[in-house]
Amino acid sequence: MSERKYDGIDDQDRGPLSDFGFDSDEESTSGAPALEPGLGVRDESGQDTTRLVASRGGTLNIDTSTRISDYERGRKPSDSKKVVAWRDLPKKKQLVVITLARLSEPLVQTSLQSYMFYQLQWFDPSLPDSTISSQAGILHASFTAAQFFTAMMWGRVADSTLSGRKTVVLIGLLGTLISCVGYGFSTSFYQALCFRLIGGVTNGNVGVMRTMISEIVREKKYQSRAFLILPMTFNIGVIIGPVLGGILSDPAGSYPDTFGNVDFLRKFPYATPNLVSAGFLFIALVMCWLFLEETHDALQERRDFGIALGRKISELFTGRNTSSIRYTPLHSRDSSISTNLEMSPVTPRDSSEDVPTPSKRLTSKRRYTTRLPFSRIFTPNVTFTLIAHFFLAFHVGTFNSLWFIFLSTPVFNPKDPDPPGFTPQLPFRFTGGLGLPASSVGLAMAIMGVIGISMQLFLYPYLSSRLGTVRSWRMCLFLFPVAYTLVPFLSVVPSTTAPPSQKTGVLIWAAIAGLLFIQVTGRTFALPGQTILVNNCTPHPSVLGTVHGLGQSVSSFARTIGPVLCGWLYGLGLSHGVVGGVFWGLAGLAVCGLGASFWVREGNGHEIWLEGDEDEEDGDR
Repeated sequence: MSERKYDGIDDQDRGPLSDFGFDSDEESTSGAPALEPGLGVRDESGQDTTRLVASRGGTLNIDTSTRISDYERGRKPSDSKKVVAWRDLPKKKQLVVITLARLSEPLVQTSLQSYMFYQLQWFDPSLPDSTISSQAGILHASFTAAQFFTAMMWGRVADSTLSGRKTVVLIGLLGTLISCVGYGFSTSFYQALCFRLIGGVTNGNVGVMRTMISEIVREKKYQSRAFLILPMTFNIGVIIGPVLGGILSDPAGSYPDTFGNVDFLRKFPYATPNLVSAGFLFIALVMCWLFLEETHDALQERRDFGIALGRKISELFTGRNTSSIRYTPLHSRDSSISTNLEMSPVTPRDSSEDVPTPSKRLTSKRRYTTRLPFSRIFTPNVTFTLIAHFFLAFHVGTFNSLWFIFLSTPVFNPKDPDPPGFTPQLPFRFTGGLGLPASSVGLAMAIMGVIGISMQLFLYPYLSSRLGTVRSWRMCLFLFPVAYTLVPFLSVVPSTTAPPSQKTGVLIWAAIAGLLFIQVTGRTFALPGQTILVNNCTPHPSVLGTVHGLGQSVSSFARTIGPVLCGWLYGLGLSHGVVGGVFWGLAGLAVCGLGASFWVREGNGHEIWLEGDEDEEDGDR
């Protein structure tokens, strides 16, 4: 067999054997059996290890399940720890569409965080800083509060055969777009709160996108890369969103010579960044409708008019007919080493040329025929994984909410102390923030994104493959208590300008970068690891979307009560001269999450076997 590699070639340009998924040249030459065309797979001694089964419909089944253990024993030990490259990921075009859809949402969330404090001041300039901090916490948490009540519902809808994954993603993007536009034109706190709730109610995309990624990339060796996509898009959004929000918010006030006389910008000073974000959401919505394929097993054959139109558009620009042949994997019990394939020259499910007839339909089998009851989902590992997920989401989400508020809080002024008569007494009694304007807040948040995406691209896959998912995840949980303990001391770092001016100088920015390096390092390893653990703790593939919906509900609940409670505690700390109290409380919760992690193990995604699961595999053999 040819040893030619296809890593750098697009899926459409690959040959008919390109989807076999051989790992490396070393495996194909040292430990793997040889393929004799027309006969089967033989090892070096000539012993048959695989049966080839041909059917009349032009389908070739290659089954390696009978001797898969021999193949495992023949692999080199180092192969299991091989670092998978980005180019090795399967179905990269689908992953790109999901990435675009996910990227549009962090752009919205992080953009408004850079100016939310000042927008609330614009709503009612008479409110004190402590009240505005509480309102910011409520506004931030309203989105996740709505998600808490609807995320599991969207997960169940995504698991149903009436809608599927793609429909839920499209609804989420459309709802977020409407919410974004409405928020930009809000003129009061309650209007803004209403539109934030609309966005949360309609959006269950995070859990559904995680489900789609796990169904697109089923082999465990790719998970350290594939499940990094969503956290990485968040960091890209953290880089771009705050910068856009800081530059585009209140243009009439920020650039009076240029936009000071534009009535629209004076009446709606925060509409511009939201309209730009809505543009990103619209592009993502159209791309998903035209190019995102359904991944639900039972809906693979359903006609998709969006995909059909997308392929027609692609053919107009490329001049190639993409409807030719499909390769469908037949999954063995160990999905991490499955090499079973069906090769069927058929008209795809979404082709506009013909409606598939029974003789043309794909003969691929579903991984399951029975759906696991909801009451059986909560195995001990699922329960402990969700508990650990709650603690992580609570302190990470709360930090993201408090961070921009802390950066925007005015610097403590000894000549005009707030609270009146207060005198700081280190190391615990001190107050005030950094007093940074919206543009500087955006820069500080962009630093967080740059650090995060750099480590996600170059560090996380390497260390995760060496240490394993659970070990790397647990080790980085130690970093959060350290970061949260140090955060409030930024307010006492010397500045080159005197109060009440904003904090400036090399020392303060070096301190911000150093502290964010600690927090973002923990987040970089913890969030993708947590996603993989939630995915793999699923007791049965029939409830994969439901489990991810549960995970998003738990996360949304934590991200709801965290910002609201801690936003109130932050305002209380400001008024009593103990601004660090809430951050030190977060450090304590991070320690609790670290303790819960020792009861979590990595599952295989199919802990419970139902009637039909075994029969399905036996039928393939």
